[in-house]
Amino acid sequence: MKTMHIMVAGINHQTAPVELRERMAFSADEISEAVTRLQAQKGVLECVVLSTCNRMELYAVCDQLHTGAYYLRSFLADWFNIPFDDFIDHLYIKQQDEAVDHLMQVVCGLDSLVPGETQILGQVKSAFFTAQAEKTTGTLFNHLFKQAITFGKRVHAETEIGQNAVSVSYAAVELGKKMFTTFTNKTVLLVGAGKTGELTAQHLQANGAKQMIVLNRTLEKAQSLADRFQGEAGTLCELPMRLAQADIVISSTGASGTVITCEMVEPIIKTRSFPLFFIDIAVPRDIDAGVHQLENAYLYDIDDLKDIVESNVRLRRQEAEKVEAWIHDEVEQFLEWMGTLGVVPVISALRGKALTIQEEAMDRIERKLPDLSDYEKRLIRKQTKSIINQMIRDPITRIKESAADSKRDEYLDMFVHLFALEDEVEALQQQQMQSVKRCPTAVSFQAKWVSKDVSVRS
Repeated sequence: MKTMHIMVAGINHQTAPVELRERMAFSADEISEAVTRLQAQKGVLECVVLSTCNRMELYAVCDQLHTGAYYLRSFLADWFNIPFDDFIDHLYIKQQDEAVDHLMQVVCGLDSLVPGETQILGQVKSAFFTAQAEKTTGTLFNHLFKQAITFGKRVHAETEIGQNAVSVSYAAVELGKKMFTTFTNKTVLLVGAGKTGELTAQHLQANGAKQMIVLNRTLEKAQSLADRFQGEAGTLCELPMRLAQADIVISSTGASGTVITCEMVEPIIKTRSFPLFFIDIAVPRDIDAGVHQLENAYLYDIDDLKDIVESNVRLRRQEAEKVEAWIHDEVEQFLEWMGTLGVVPVISALRGKALTIQEEAMDRIERKLPDLSDYEKRLIRKQTKSIINQMIRDPITRIKESAADSKRDEYLDMFVHLFALEDEVEALQQQQMQSVKRCPTAVSFQAKWVSKDVSVRS
């Protein structure tokens, strides 16, 4: 029996340094093209691309394990123009139940830099919707990602793992609190007015910050965020002037290159007697790493937040244990559903073969008994179908029950062999593979197909 393999290949904050994560990050504008090009790879039937500050992951349904892994690695090397040797030791590849388990861990925040953070759930949802819009998802991923997103919502609604809103932006504020006892008389410069910037501003205000400056590429967006927090707004052109006014600089833009340079900071540092703290939570990084070498300047990037995060991790471990048990159940539920997909073409093949035999028998009867009335023909047809239904009902029930068994593939192969269904199943599997790749509605259709009455209907 042919098997479709679910795989995930990626890097994250646990496996790769920030320098590599910067080189292997998809911008928001690239995701649509990336999923389209990934699906065009040999053996890739479905795919979703997820790229955040702390992770880059390719989710794929492949027709073969080894070649699937090879083409996922090749895609990354080609897209980012990076030699294998530069990232292969940092890349993880998970397959089947491990891949499903990993996605469940991701959506509920257990695999995040800050366990339990909620932002990743929205990012997974966005990645899935983008893939759907580009028609790179089908039967398996439509079902899997909808199940995962629903599960993530349940985790945050029914546990306290996401309480006391913790995220990378929150960790940045925690770091600022370690530098200063209070934010009350400090001026905070927020560079970037995106979602991360907004979350950072919320945490800053909750911790006493009253003097806040928001700079962004567009003044309108900066003003909108600043107004919410009674702050000042400006564009990135004002950076040199605003840096001179700040005590703490937190940068989180989506720029592709450096926003704050050594040349910009050095003259400002020389004019002041008190230190300037920089916290860079952007990927790629916004602030030139050389700033840390300047006297009286202190720079922390996203990897420096890990120690602060650890204290929050301990508070969430008890809830995480509960979620881990739920994840096990979710994985089992999905694999059980996936197992039924292998049964579908076998059941259909047996029904089709039985119906063909019955129709051929009816043709012979009508040729040998040409004087049969229409009523008699309908009666004979009904009775022969009844015989067929009774003969195949128990075998079909048994093979459906085997879908949840660990020896499912063995049973299916034996079933196909005993009923000589090889040709029929092969043809139906090819149709199913195309459905998996192209048909967004195949999930609901096939789920109903499996649960139908086993009878051959007239």
